[in-house]
Amino acid sequence: MINSPQRNLVGRHILVVEDDESSAFLYGEILKATGMNMHFVSDGEQAVSYIRKNPDTDLVLMDVHLPVKDGFTATKEIKAISNQIKVIAQTAYAISVDRHEAKRAGCDGFVTKPVNPGVLIGKMSSLLE
Repeated sequence: MINSPQRNLVGRHILVVEDDESSAFLYGEILKATGMNMHFVSDGEQAVSYIRKNPDTDLVLMDVHLPVKDGFTATKEIKAISNQIKVIAQTAYAISVDRHEAKRAGCDGFVTKPVNPGVLIGKMSSLLE
């Protein structure tokens, strides 16, 4: 059963950009209960390509330290495609440099790993109100 703060997530489209397989699996398990439609890619270039083909995506959960194209660069390109897409940056490093760079790139929120499921879902829900 989905509680009321999560109702606005049901049926929404989320792109999870994560190069670590175990972290991607964990996000999948956390997000199952939300009823969101999930798609997973493992680098920033794949993320931008996916958004070009799917500009109706509602939210991107973006790892900032990625191969091929980093999450900050990918976020800037995604926001150029559609500023309506919400982006939550996620990193294992809770340092102010990452937070500052995420904000400069256009991220709408920020979470640190290991992620707290309640915090993540709460941020997603508030961004998609």
